Order: sequence, then structure tokens, then C-alpha cells
Amino acid sequence: MTQTQPAIDPHLVLNQPPPHAPYDASADAALLEGLRREGAAWAEDDIRRLGRFAGTPEVQEWSDQANRFEPELRTVDRYGNRVDEVEFHPSWHNLMRVSVAEGLAGAAWTDQREGAHVARTAGYLAWGHSEAGHGCPITMTYAAIPALRHQPDLAAIYEPLIASRIYDPGLRTPTEKRGLLVGMGMTEKQGGSDVRTNSTVATPTGEPGVFTLNGHKWFTSAPMSDLFLVLAQAPGGLTCFLVPRVLPDGTRNSFRIVRLKEKLGNRSNASSEPEFDGTVAWQVGAEGRGVKTIIDMVNSTRLDCVTGSAAMMRKAFVEAAHHVSHRAAFGARLIDQPLMRNVLTDLALESEAATALSLRLAGAADRGIRGDAEEQAFRRLATAVGKYWVTKRGPAFTAEAMECLGGNGYVEESGMPRLYREAPLNSIWEGSGNVNALDVLRALGREPAAVAALMGEFEKSQGADARLDAVVARLGRELADQEAIESRARRLVELMALALQASLLVRHAPTPVADAFCASRLGGDWGHAFGTLPAGVDTGAILDRAFPPGA
Repeated sequence: MTQTQPAIDPHLVLNQPPPHAPYDASADAALLEGLRREGAAWAEDDIRRLGRFAGTPEVQEWSDQANRFEPELRTVDRYGNRVDEVEFHPSWHNLMRVSVAEGLAGAAWTDQREGAHVARTAGYLAWGHSEAGHGCPITMTYAAIPALRHQPDLAAIYEPLIASRIYDPGLRTPTEKRGLLVGMGMTEKQGGSDVRTNSTVATPTGEPGVFTLNGHKWFTSAPMSDLFLVLAQAPGGLTCFLVPRVLPDGTRNSFRIVRLKEKLGNRSNASSEPEFDGTVAWQVGAEGRGVKTIIDMVNSTRLDCVTGSAAMMRKAFVEAAHHVSHRAAFGARLIDQPLMRNVLTDLALESEAATALSLRLAGAADRGIRGDAEEQAFRRLATAVGKYWVTKRGPAFTAEAMECLGGNGYVEESGMPRLYREAPLNSIWEGSGNVNALDVLRALGREPAAVAALMGEFEKSQGADARLDAVVARLGRELADQEAIESRARRLVELMALALQASLLVRHAPTPVADAFCASRLGGDWGHAFGTLPAGVDTGAILDRAFPPGA
């Protein structure tokens, strides 16, 4: 008589990881060590509190909902009056409220404590485990203040409200609100990054500093912001202007939203095409010096591009690490299998290097803002280098992390597809890879202090690792060779970025981390995919640091 196997309950769930939330998004050694190292240890309790909140089921649900229920454009009200408003899901407002209250918008500019900008960046890294789209208006609001300071009379009125920790949505007279958000409108359809070809015209009204604008912007995110910094052609050349959605007398300014962009990712954030038709605008900075004025904003938004990509990498890594720590195949947990350990270790190295560089750049920004000329010069060059490289690594990183989950990672409810769609954005926003590479070349040619500051950074790690020393020497030869340098720009910037990250790790990270990074990124013994680390890497030490047992 044939013996039958007992029936298996098809509803019994086996070999699936438990829900990840709650978890602590600040439980990241590289983040906390960088926070202390760059002068903001005083903020650690707040960063830990914010990180624990970011990993709660509540915040993760907000993030999912803000992305699934996309913003909707309402051009007219029920009576046919033009309103040009965008409606967001309540979860979007919840995320915004936390970001503003935690000082991730403009608050760092009025915080007199040393390391205030470092603390903000650390908060951005921890809170970045939530939905990335709402970071766009937060970043632009943060970055607007240094540009607005080119016009002291306007800064005196609006800076305290931009630096507020109160989220006050809705279109009303700006000075009657408790907190303001600021957007940015630079690009136009005919030019993109070549903003000097902008065709929006600024016409003087006869009142000092007041113009009217006529034209069309191609990408203006967060159109429900209160104020916008835009570029337009004044009689004296391309100039920066401040455009309010609501005028001081309470009437709506002309700000016609043609459409919201249908984007690959970043779905929670509304990106619009506004038309200006007699739109009132106030001059910011000298006429004809628009690029010089707004570049101060761009320097800060580029820092957040690096930070946002680093936060996304860390989020993708911890999701992958959680999954493989609980999932088994072929008789063993995935995390205990050599190939998976190699992949996860490689991702951990990339994530730590991105986090360390983000915080180093934030430290340079903080010290530069406070008057350190050498740090100002370092920031000028290193931010463009970091923006190019870290954002470029994001898409490949998130794809590999998603693959760790197998088919489970390819379905929407895992959250990994949202990260994957979001990953390319930061390499495009605020100048694509080529634009940033060319910006590095421009700084190399025009700002010798920036080159000296960069090489001075490498001197701090001289002799610590022969592979790094060899790359720095090679970098010196590459910089000295000006032949066809533009066609080599990407290779040059990549080399700078890897040397910067390695320099930070050999000085500050544990030996297994620094050694594995230098071996796989600088030593010539690696493959082209993640998970191709050379033999002898201490995967146990690296993974225990990046994702401690029980995390």
C-alpha cells in the first residue's frame, strides 16, 4: 500500500521575512560617527529620535500613500475662476510637517551652533528612509536662503519665515503665514541646463527692483510653494527674481500651471510647467548676474542630491539585509551563503562611502559658511565631484539591492520598485553627469584654491594605504595633462570621487572597511558588478558594522 504524504496547508506562510518596520533608520555607524566627527555630536539624540520615527510602520505607510496617491492639478474652481492649485494626499502633508519641524528646511541658516548644517544633513540621511519626493521642496527651501541674501531687503522680510520650523500649507499672503516654502524655476524647454538661453522676459515696472515676467518654465517642482527663485532676461541680462504665488495685497500672482509632469519616479512630488503672464517679480542680486546669484542655491541643492542618494542607498541596503537575514534557500539562510555575503558586503561598502562623503561635504559647507576659506574652496570642488559620483551609483545600487529580494523585490508592496524608480533622479536634477563633470573642469581651471584644498584633503591620508597613494599620484598626472581633458572629464571626476571616499575611510572607518574599499575600488582586483570583491575581505566585520545582528 502506497504511503501518502501529509497535506500541506497552502495558507501556512513559511520562509518569509517578518515585517521590517519598526526599525531604527539612525542605527548606522557611518552616520553617527560622521555626525560626531564633523562637529555636530550635540544633535545625536535628535537624530536618533528622528531615525526611530522614520522606521515606524506609520511613517512607512505615509511614504507609500504619498507615492500611490499622486498630487492632482486643479486649474479652476467650481465657478471657473483660475486657481492653479495642486492637491496632495494627507500623508504628503504629514511628511512635510515632520521635515520642517525637525529643521530640515531652512532652520540651519539661523541656528548659530557650529555643525548646524551637519546636523541637518544627518537628519536628512535618517529621515530619507521615508518617501524621497517630499525632500524636493524641503531642499529648495533650505537652498534658497543663501541666494536670497544677495538681496538684503528681501532677505530681511522672508528669511525668518523660510527658516521657520512650522509647516503652514495653503496659498496666502506670505508675510501673514507662520512658515514659507520656496521653489525654483531655472530651466526652459529650449535650453535645459543651458540657462543662458532662457527666453522668459523681465520688464521693469518703473518701481525700483520690481519687474513683470512673461515666459514659460519647463521644470518647476513643488508649485504650491509660497515663493520661487527664477531666472529671466532683464534689460541688463539674465537676472534672478523672487516670484510670490500671492502678492502682498492678498491677490493671486499670475502663475498658470500648464500641466504636471508624468515622471518615472518622484511621483509624490508635483513637477509643473508654469506660464508667466505679467507675473510680478522682485529682483534678487545684481541685474545680469543671475547665474552667479542662483549658483549659491545650486551648491546647496547639489549637497542634498548627494545626501538623498546616500539615504536611498542605506534604505535599500537595510531592506535587502533584513530579507536575506530571514530567508533561506538550498538549506541555509541567504546571508550565510558566500555569494550573497559578497553582494551584501559590497553594498555596505558603497553605502558607507556615500554616507561618509555626504557628511564631509556638510562639514565643509558648515565651516565654509562660517568663514573658513579653505573649506569654502574644498566645498566648491568636492560637492560637484560627489554629486556626479554618488548619484551615479544609486541606480545600480538599488537594482542590486532589489535583486537580493528576488521576485519579492519586484512587486510594489516591497517598496523596492519605488526606490528603483527614484534612484536616477538625483543624477539628473541640478545638472546631469556631464554638466557636473564640466563644472569640475571649470573649477579646476579657474579656482586654484579649490584644487589646493582637494589635494590638501588627500595629504591627510598620505601613507595610510599604498593603493590610495598611487591613485592620488595618478590623479596629479591626470590634472597636469590638459590634452583632450574634456573628453576625459568623467574618468577624472570618478577618480577624484573614489580617492575622496577612500581617503575618508582609511582615516575614519575600521580597517576591514577601508581595506576592502581600497582593494575593490582602487586596487584593480574587482569586477564590474556588485558582489565581485576580491578574496580575503572580512565580510563578517563589515556586515556586523553595517547591519548588526538583531537589527
